[in-house]
Amino acid sequence: MIDRDGTVCREVGYIDSPDKIELLPGSAEAIVEASNAGYQVVLITNQAGIARRLFDEETLADIHDRLRELLGARGARLDGIYYCPHHPDADHPTYGGECVCRKPKPGLLTRALDEMGIDLAGSYMIGDHERDAAAAIEAGVVPVMVRTGHGAQQLEDPEHRARLSSVHVENDLTDAIRWILDRDGSPA
Repeated sequence: MIDRDGTVCREVGYIDSPDKIELLPGSAEAIVEASNAGYQVVLITNQAGIARRLFDEETLADIHDRLRELLGARGARLDGIYYCPHHPDADHPTYGGECVCRKPKPGLLTRALDEMGIDLAGSYMIGDHERDAAAAIEAGVVPVMVRTGHGAQQLEDPEHRARLSSVHVENDLTDAIRWILDRDGSPA
């Protein structure tokens, strides 16, 4: 499982248009490497812009279609995309308030594990934010933090760093995938 913004795509704030999707260097190739090794690659992403009325679910579908197109042009594919449209501070009648799926809660991860039949014991969550690691730990999967996106800044902050002290850290998605493959070998 991997986070979207700051892990696969450049972190630019709210991506409210397909034109704003930009792959990070090497991310498509890393996804290909994971897929070729037998891993299911599932995107797990918070999308509070929906609750904040910055874009709607149809626009998000267009954004994810563009992401799939960019990845596909480099031979990469996602086996699934799970997103949380909620935000606890939003006044949206459907998506405002607390939920069980917004990272750092584990709802998206556990749902993906269940629906896709993914083996919990051989699962990882790669992300650039402390909330990605917290959701992974809560779901029972191995967290891997990358220094892209918010990662470097959070790892420099003493409070974040203290909470992330037990989380494995790599420079980017490529290094994270290679660490996983070195650690586990191919699950296939």
